[in-house]
Parts: sequence; C-alpha cells; structure tokens
Amino acid sequence: MYDELTEVDIKKMQEEIDYRDQVLRPKLIKDVQYARSFGDLSENFEYKEAKRQQNRNSSRIRYLERMIRTAKVVKAEHSAGVVGLFDHLTLYLPEDEEEMKVQLVTTLRVNADDGYISKESPLGRAVFGHKEGETVTVKVSDEISYPVTIRSIQPGVDDENLPISKY
Repeated sequence: MYDELTEVDIKKMQEEIDYRDQVLRPKLIKDVQYARSFGDLSENFEYKEAKRQQNRNSSRIRYLERMIRTAKVVKAEHSAGVVGLFDHLTLYLPEDEEEMKVQLVTTLRVNADDGYISKESPLGRAVFGHKEGETVTVKVSDEISYPVTIRSIQPGVDDENLPISKY
C-alpha cells in the first residue's frame, strides 16, 4: 500500500529527516552519554529517558523514509466546480442543521481540529470528485452513514506553510 503525497509533502519529510539526522541525533547521543555518566543504569531515569528519546527519533526517521520510499506522488489538479485536493469546502450537514468548513489535504497534513481533512478519510472520500450543490453520503462504517451537501468549493493550493503531522 502507498500514500498519495505531493512534492511538498516529500520535501517537508526530507527536511525533517535531515534535521533529525544531522541536528537532533548528535544531541541525543550526547544526552545518552551524559546520563550514562551518572552511574548505575538500572536506577538511572535520565539514562532511560535519553535512550527512549533516541529510539523515538530513530523510529520517526525510519517512518519518514518508508513513507517517501512507498509514496505515490500526486499533483493537486483542479476542475472548476469539482472537489479536488487542497480545495476549501463549505459543507452542510442536514441532520445537524449546521455548516462546516474544511480543506482536503493529504494524509500527512491532517489536523481535524483546524479543519484539515484527509482525502482518504470517510468524509474526504465521499466528497472528492463531486460537484458543488451535490449531496453525498459519508459512509463511516456498515452501520453508520450520514448525508453531506457540498455548498461551496474554493480552489486551494499546496501550501508549504501547512505542517506535516508529527505522529
């Protein structure tokens, strides 16, 4: 399986890998060495925490490298009046009688609290490729689904300032 990511996603991941490898890793190695100098490692919380941070950093580097290696690079292409990647949407939920504003993003930039919804999420899959004014059904599971009306679509761009998810 692969993740659909943009060139900006790949660039941001590579920047994080470079930072973690060239800046953070040497610092964490020094932290482990310093904590080790405190003596008995079996009761040395500082040493255990330094090792945990070092392992977490290595794990994140491996994760990002795997994401880059297996990614399918996509472009944000827009068709007038059709929902696409990075578009800003105003959606109406008839069951709740309320509107919500979201932006469709890649899986790497999801932040639901700020309205950034993955195009791979149930909501993203339901609206992607549909037109303004259409009502679509969002299928969360076999038992749960709900209707959503696409009220407006504003074309968006692959914003480099939008951070990638940390974990």
